This record gives sequence, structure tokens and C-alpha cells, in this order.
Amino acid sequence: MNLADDKTVVRQYFNSTGFDRWQRIYGDGKVNKVQLDIRTGHQQTVDKVIEWLQADGNLRGLSICDAGCGVGSLSIPLAEAGGIVCASDISEKMVAEAYDRATSVPGKSYNVSFAARDLEALTGSFHTVICLDVLIHYPQDKAAEMIAHLCSIAQSRLILSFAPKTLALTALKKIGELFPGPSKTTRAYQHRESDIIKILENNGLVVKRTAMTSTRFYYSRLLEAVRK
Repeated sequence: MNLADDKTVVRQYFNSTGFDRWQRIYGDGKVNKVQLDIRTGHQQTVDKVIEWLQADGNLRGLSICDAGCGVGSLSIPLAEAGGIVCASDISEKMVAEAYDRATSVPGKSYNVSFAARDLEALTGSFHTVICLDVLIHYPQDKAAEMIAHLCSIAQSRLILSFAPKTLALTALKKIGELFPGPSKTTRAYQHRESDIIKILENNGLVVKRTAMTSTRFYYSRLLEAVRK
């Protein structure tokens, strides 16, 4: 399957059944135990990114690209903290939900713009580019192309997360594949951290900070890479 096909699958999923599922997970309504666990894990990753940016002391006025923004879980708090955020997602429904959430509080306005756009169609130049929980939908060779493009629009740094490839997680993934049903999502790809670091280095970035989020059903390795 080529990159265009992968993207078509992801776009269609998050514009249909996937939107309904993940809109609930990333919300604050009632969900089942598995979904709650994933919500908790995702929020921990978001919180870590915000913590990193706030610790640098220059978040206000910082130009940020949130590539794969979903429903705005990261974009909105970054804009609320003073960042100038350009948020995009391959799913039109996700972007519409993010916009609704950003404009739902009367009297509040954020410096954030939303667009339904393919990650590799993103243009411009941003101090910080962030891409969370996107690479899990794409195989290694396609992930390399996507990371390279994100590096090309990052002036100073790229922050990204991915599902790490370990024996334990590979076994867990295989067990999950034995249970087909409506809860199944798009293909889930794991990536070796060494491979991701090599891609970053080949594009002029070096890893500065790392973090790992592990819950029962959510596993995400977070890397911050800066210009050499």
C-alpha cells in the first residue's frame, strides 16, 4: 500500500467511525475503561509537551505548528498560553470539532487557526513544529518522508511522538489483532526509536529531551529534536 492509500484510509476513518470514537475519548464525557485509559495517556503526553514549552520561558508569541491537531487537545491550551498556533489535521471533521472547542467559550479568543490539510502539504516556517500520535498510522518508510517534511518547516525544533517498537508492545499488538470488531481502528505501526533518531539527524536535528508515557493501553515515546 502506498502513502496515498495510507492517507486515504486514515482520512476516511477519522471522518467517519473514527471521529465518533476519538471525539469521545478526547472529550470529557463518559467512556469505557479502555477509552478512559487512552484518554489519560494522551493527556499525559499533551501535558508533557506543554511543560517543556513553558519551562523554556518563551511560549508567549512563539510560532507553533500543530500537525495532526485532532480535536485541539494541544493547540487550544498552547494558544491560551500565548502561542501563535497553526493547527491542521487530515480529517475535516476533526478540524471542525477543534474549531468548535476553541470558539465555545464566550468572550475568549485565541491566536490559533485551523485547517484541514495533509501533513506533507503544510507550508511556511515555524519556530516549533509538533506532531503527536500521528506516526502510528504510517509504516516506517512513509513516516520517514513525513518527518523529513516536518523538519523542513521547523526553524528551531520538532517535537513528535510515536509508538515504540519493543517485544512487549509487539506481543500486545498481536493479541489485540486476534479480536476483530467495531472497536478496531486503522493499522497501528510501531517504530524503532533508533530509526526515528536517525531520520531526525539526517535532517539536521539532534534529540534534546525525551519522555515516555505508558498506561495499560497507551504507549507513546516523545522526542524533542533541535537544530544542530
